[in-house]
Amino acid sequence: MRLRNPIVPLLQALQTLLNHLQAPATLAARVFVGLAFFRSGLTKIGDWDTTLALFTDEYHVPFLPPDVAAVAGTFGELFFPVLLVLGLCGRLSALSLFVVNVLAVVSLSEVEPAALQQHQFWGTLLLAVVVWGPGQWSLDAWWWPRFVARGGTKASL
Repeated sequence: MRLRNPIVPLLQALQTLLNHLQAPATLAARVFVGLAFFRSGLTKIGDWDTTLALFTDEYHVPFLPPDVAAVAGTFGELFFPVLLVLGLCGRLSALSLFVVNVLAVVSLSEVEPAALQQHQFWGTLLLAVVVWGPGQWSLDAWWWPRFVARGGTKASL
């Protein structure tokens, strides 16, 4: 007669609990990163003259003139966080914000260690959404199965 290992039920219960926490944890990550970028975008449009001066003098975005970089960066910080928080085109919005995040770090000549650590944390959360998707508490989880079930054609939308 074989005895059952008493740790197995505990591990199964822990796994079940963690599986139930995936959706709220993914939502929390999306909201956390989305708010950080959205607030940054609001700051930029709140004082556009300062934003243009920063992109001219301090932020050196590769391959873009400062005024174009300011508009593109501000747009990215205001548009993609909304999609990310809603979980609408979640992977694309997370990837787009990841690029904005990388450009923010690359375009500064000096980044304080604490700021760099924050950008690395945001980047890690964004990559997790890119790889695993926006989770069950997202618009993607709601509309994508319906879209596929209808054949994914414009006529059926």
